[in-house]
Amino acid sequence: MIEHFFQCPYCGEEISFLLDTSIREINYIEDCEVCCNPIEIFAKIEEEILISFNAQGIEQ
Repeated sequence: MIEHFFQCPYCGEEISFLLDTSIREINYIEDCEVCCNPIEIFAKIEEEILISFNAQGIEQ
């Protein structure tokens, strides 16, 4: 597991997210801990190293 920090696309608050390095591609939805809006998270991991990460708001 690795911890990755990013900003909420809605409120700008810094959020930490734990990534399981045994999973190569992650597509996950999690609510912001501060403003409770849903964030879609995409991550790509190769050889236990985070290659790409994107967190974006979900249009409602």
